[in-house]
Formats: sequence, structure tokens, C-alpha cells
Amino acid sequence: MRREFPSFFIMKYVVPFAVVGLFLFLSACARDKIKKASTSGYPDNIAEIVDNKCSTAGCHNTQSKTGAAGLDMSNWDKAMEGGNGGAVIIPFYHKQSTVFLFCNTDSTLGARVIPTMPYNQPPLSREEVITLRDWIDNGAPNKDGFVKFSDNPQRHKIYITNQGCDLVAVVDAESKLVMRYIPVGGTSGPEAPHRINVSPDGSFWCVSFIGGSLFQKFSASTDELLGQVDIGSGSWNSFVINQDGTKAYCIDWSGIGKVAEIDLVNYTYTYLVTDISSPHGSALSADEKYLYITGQKGNCFYKMDLSNPLDYIQISVDGNPPLATSPSRDVHDIIFSPDKSKYFLTCDRSNEVRVMNASNDSLLVVIQVGLKPQELAVSTTTPYLFITCMEDNTFAQGTGSVSVIDYNTLTEVKKLFTGWQPHGIAVDDEKKLVYVANRNTNTGGPAPHHTTDCGGRNGYFTLIDLNTLEMVPSFKTELSPDPYSVAYR
Repeated sequence: MRREFPSFFIMKYVVPFAVVGLFLFLSACARDKIKKASTSGYPDNIAEIVDNKCSTAGCHNTQSKTGAAGLDMSNWDKAMEGGNGGAVIIPFYHKQSTVFLFCNTDSTLGARVIPTMPYNQPPLSREEVITLRDWIDNGAPNKDGFVKFSDNPQRHKIYITNQGCDLVAVVDAESKLVMRYIPVGGTSGPEAPHRINVSPDGSFWCVSFIGGSLFQKFSASTDELLGQVDIGSGSWNSFVINQDGTKAYCIDWSGIGKVAEIDLVNYTYTYLVTDISSPHGSALSADEKYLYITGQKGNCFYKMDLSNPLDYIQISVDGNPPLATSPSRDVHDIIFSPDKSKYFLTCDRSNEVRVMNASNDSLLVVIQVGLKPQELAVSTTTPYLFITCMEDNTFAQGTGSVSVIDYNTLTEVKKLFTGWQPHGIAVDDEKKLVYVANRNTNTGGPAPHHTTDCGGRNGYFTLIDLNTLEMVPSFKTELSPDPYSVAYR
């Protein structure tokens, strides 16, 4: 027989005990919730993955990072510092973020890299990989919504074109980390972004393509596309921006090439000439009256009066008739000294730098350098000119070198091995560093650390200490395939 309690008994004894029990239960839940809440700085859904499967003992935590590629993921700040090879999380671009590449096991979601992480543990589920991907593509913010590198639009940057993936890598000058990858070009790809230059006032940057017809202009504060112009078919190689940032002069590196004058305000263009032989490098005179254009085949370069471009003249670099092919110099690129009193020409067949007097275009001196000299960069705080010699065989470590020339004494003072097949180069006088993009397209070069979604063989960048003229030790950051041109902002 069921026993029934009087109502006063229930109100006096049962209900209070039930309330106390419920309170204790809720308190326990609250304590359990506080206990499990992450303090690692990631958003909750990312912390659930990283705290339990990445920054665990023996893996990517503070105690174990030395044996885990130097990568500490114990908190968001540490993770965004990257590891031994640089950044592992690129905000807004999972395709170049190794955290995604090494965790992904589903080829339908993107590229996969071996060995799969977590190492020797069950892989992440497809849903977890998607969670990581979407977080990265939304900027990889911390728990408060802050996106790394978004706090200073005026920060100094280094831009590096990656021809193999139609990307521009944006490097933060302070941390030396790749902070963004910017897709460039149109939709026809691959278009091979070739040359990149920053405007004299540092407000924007432009890029040309040897495999496409676009010329694009981006904000240097946000790295967003500001505008573009279709300048027609051609192998659009080098270009130069005038001092007020209103015009660019772009060179079509074809057997019979063109020179396009681009209006960077209204995004229109005009062909100045259409019949120039193998044009390649370009520079403006100090008064911007003349456009200098190197001739990739033969022994001459061109000087164009911009008020009357059709009457350009050919200037021999060696006293032989212009366009002579024997001996051929193959004048590749050009740069002026900081005081504009002289200019330097790389001759990639004769392996020379020829120094010219800017006042009368006469030859001052010939400086022998390494094999296949290519790009040039000049310091304004030290008397040094840097030249990448892409196929030099001076060093046993590998192919390529960088020659350092004192532009006051006009002598070579140093030669450095910076990496395999150096090409693009830029000087950061504030940080006293020189950035070198090493193409590494030769299969004899170092094997890339990983692959990317566009395939190809990754290159990398290295650093020269401007004070000592030595390589910055143990610094090598992998980039996308075929890094080619470098610009400083």
C-alpha cells in the first residue's frame, strides 16, 4: 500500500531538500563549465580542437615545441608566431596555412600534406577540418574577434610575387612573418605575377603579369584591389611608377615589344611605342623626362623622351653598334643610385654590371659578378648595391649568389650564398635587412617542406644583415612556388 505524506510535511521537509539538491547540481555544473573553459585565447570551437589535439604533451605546447618544428600552439598568441619555418596560420587564406594542410585528410577540401597531424594519433574529423578551414578564412581571430596584423594599417611590409600560384605574399617587416597571401590576376590563370612595385609615397602597390593582360593596383594599407586595367596581350614584365603616383610605364617583354603608359587614376592606357626590340627593365630619370628601357637581346638599352616617345634612341653599353649580338651582353635590368648621378645595368649573358654616368650616358666602369645577374636593390643608408646572380656556381652550397657592390667606390665588396636561384631583392633600410627571394625551381635545390593547392616547387626567402653583410643565421621562410619579385613598403 502506497504511503502518502501530509502536505505540511512535503512543504517543510521535501521541497527545501529538493531546492538544495538542485542548487548543488547547478553549482556543480557551473564549476564543471568553468573548469573546462579554455584560457588559450582561441574561439571556443577552435580551442576544443587545438587544446585537446594539438597543444598536448609531447606535441605543440611550450614544453615540447623544440621537437615539434618550434611551433607552440598552447595559446593563440604563440600559434600566430609560427614555428621554425615561419607562419603556420595565414589569416584569410587556408590554402597556404600549414596548420590546415597538415591536418586535412579529405582531398575534396583542399591540398593534403604528409605526415598527417596530430602525429601518430587519430586524424581530425572532416567536420573539425572544415571548422579550422572556415576559421582561417575568416581571419583566424582570437576569442575576442581580433585578427592578427589588423591593428596597424601603416605597418612596414615586404611584398613578394609568387609566379606559380598567382599570389603575392605580404610579409610583416617587424616580425618577418608572412601575414597575408593576396590572390592576384584574373580568372584565366595561371597569369604569373612578375614584377611588383610600391608607389613612392607607400600608399599603393601594383603588379604586372607575364602570362596575362591585366595591370592591377592595390591599397598598401588594406591590400585590397583598388582598380585594374586590361593593357592587351603581351609578356608584361617590368614597370616603373612616377613620383606622384599617377602613372606607370609597363614593358612588354616580347621579341618586338610595346611600352604602355598607364593612367593609375582613371585606369586607362596608351601604347607609347609598339616596335621596340626585346625590351625588359625600366627606370625613370631624376626629372622624369626620360624612360630608360633595357634590351634583353644584344648590347644596348633605350632612352625615351616621354614628350616624344617615338623618337627613342639606342645606346650601346660597350662601344659596339647597338643591337650587336656578338658579343651579346643581354642587358637585363636597371637601377639608379640614390643621388641619381649614375645607373647600373645587369648584363646576364656577359655576367657584368655596367655602371653608366647619368649626365651623359657614358660608361664609367664594368664590374664582373656571378653568373646570370638579374635584379638590383640599393640601400639609401649604406653605400651598397645588391645584385642577384641566379645561376652562379661560386658556392658549393648551391646555385646562385648575391653580389654586393659599393656604389661609391664601384667595386664588389662581398659575395653571398643566400639560397637556390635568388632573383627578387629589396632593401629595408629601417630594419637594416635585405630580403632575397630564392626561386628554387631547380630540382637540385632543397626539397620543399610542403606542397600547396596549386602544386609546383616552393621557393623561400632569406635575409642579409645590412650592418654586417652576412646572412641572418637560421632564417629561411618557405613561400609559394616561384617567388620572383620583391618590393618594400
